[in-house]
Amino acid sequence: MALNIVAFPTRTLDLSILKEVLEGGNEKIREAGAFLLGGHSVEDREPKYGLVVYGEVGRDEIWQVTGARPGDLLLLTKPVGTGIAATAIKAGMLESDATKDEGIRWMTALNDLPPRMTEEERKTVHSCTDVTGFGLAGHSLDMLSAGGLDLRIGIRDIPLLPGVLDLADMGLVPEGAHNNRLEYGRRVRAGSGHDPVLLDMIYDAQTSGGLLLALEEKNALDLITRLKEWGFTRSAVIGRFLEGSGNLEIVDNV
Repeated sequence: MALNIVAFPTRTLDLSILKEVLEGGNEKIREAGAFLLGGHSVEDREPKYGLVVYGEVGRDEIWQVTGARPGDLLLLTKPVGTGIAATAIKAGMLESDATKDEGIRWMTALNDLPPRMTEEERKTVHSCTDVTGFGLAGHSLDMLSAGGLDLRIGIRDIPLLPGVLDLADMGLVPEGAHNNRLEYGRRVRAGSGHDPVLLDMIYDAQTSGGLLLALEEKNALDLITRLKEWGFTRSAVIGRFLEGSGNLEIVDNV
């Protein structure tokens, strides 16, 4: 079940905008199989919208951020680059409809894997998190927070939105990405041979990014096939977990 949380400048923006936002949210709630039970709204100078969500799950069925094992593969279910795309849109410098359309497509796609998976498939997932404001680097490192592991990511294995490399090369990298680099860069071993624009991609702050999942190799490859059948056509194996001390190693390909 879900509750709307809304802040809206009723004196400066037409209420028809708020109506569209609430209708969009309710559409996604229904798509997720949940129910909207009301909410709370306040007057504010800047529009804000979100949801408080409540549900129940058995303790032994919870996917946790930590729990990956040495040898596990890392899957990513959506392409990266929404922060860069949004920066270009706000700057009025996005010329490619494909970048905008693909960005919207993936930001509005639910990360609804568990309902699609069988009970046995769900049990093969050792750990899971989503990619949002801390970027691929920050959320990948979060999966190492229990200690004892490193993660090797193939920079050229990461699926990207069309056109974002060119936009980043033009300098259209959001402030959040620079902040992520400052915060996490000391734990990222990238060497000097990688394209710096490609490296920007691991720090780009995402909106409604994909899931990162750790599974044994066979199970990961089986799940990739299933993901593509479910519409996650850009899902990919992007990394492998190794014994280590909590660092992220960047290579060309895993």
